[in-house]
Amino acid sequence: MDSNLGYAGGAPKARLPLLQRIGTQRVVRFLFGSAATISTLVIVLMLVFLGIYAFPAIRFNGLGILTQSVWNIGDQYGSGHVVRAGITAMQGAQFGGLVFVFGTVVTAFVAMLFAVPLSLLVAVALVYRVPPRLRPLVNAVVELMAGVPSVVYGLWGIVVLVPFIGQRLGPWTTEHLGFLPFLGGPAGSGNGLLASSVLLSLMAMPFMVATIRDVILAQEKSIFEASMALGSTSWQAVTKAVMPSVTNGIFAAVLVALGRALGETMAVLMVCGGAVGIFAQNIFQSVNTIAAVIVSQLESALTDPTGLAQKSLAELALMLFVITLFVNIVARLILHGADRSGEA
Repeated sequence: MDSNLGYAGGAPKARLPLLQRIGTQRVVRFLFGSAATISTLVIVLMLVFLGIYAFPAIRFNGLGILTQSVWNIGDQYGSGHVVRAGITAMQGAQFGGLVFVFGTVVTAFVAMLFAVPLSLLVAVALVYRVPPRLRPLVNAVVELMAGVPSVVYGLWGIVVLVPFIGQRLGPWTTEHLGFLPFLGGPAGSGNGLLASSVLLSLMAMPFMVATIRDVILAQEKSIFEASMALGSTSWQAVTKAVMPSVTNGIFAAVLVALGRALGETMAVLMVCGGAVGIFAQNIFQSVNTIAAVIVSQLESALTDPTGLAQKSLAELALMLFVITLFVNIVARLILHGADRSGEA
């Protein structure tokens, strides 16, 4: 009888670790699945909220928010009202966002011109040139840049970058290279497109470097080694063999960084110059972006008794949200395709 009890009591103990593992796997799957579901749900709810809240502005503005450059919340001291498409606005209200769309696109584009070649060089150096003992430290420094608050970059821009551009780089460039497109004309105070783009490039580089580095490390080492065995120099092996094999991954890394640059707010707001209704004629003049104008114009928009100014800012936010979401989805799809092709 004791032996039966021992057998009966021993069997569950032998199966207990397996049951524990199965239970743990189910819990982990549930937690990760819940996190993914909640994240997706939050994004959907944000889109729905912005769409519903901005719908009156969408009806009132129509395509004018993409084709007009005048942003005016209207006469807040008068009693006149304008009704368009069933939406009431203050007299003289006009919400054109073309200047802000232009500033967002141009600053991000110029930032990528600076960030892409530097990120490629840094990523290649991390993989092939930095000694193994120093590699963890250098990787940590690069990734630490991504954790620096944007307001810190903006403060550095105000104290160091803007005076340098306004007092030195801008005057010298317009004097000696003013015949080149987008470089001629007044140098300005330093606040403007160039300062915004430099800050955005610094903020986007860590994301790009980390992604390109991981994509290169995911490739087979035999590609580099075979090229070296055929007599190539290390530079030729990287540029002629390794880089062509990770083109999709590099393009996806650029898109990820671009999504980061498109949505940046505080750093750009601190150095862009806050242009409203004015297009930059050269790289030194003031600009404004969608994210920056939402912050800078929110206080004045709250004075609009009809609420249309706030809803127009929400329409700009919806545009920026959709653009950024689209860019990031495309980047993830490209990275996923690169991973599958690497496995194949």
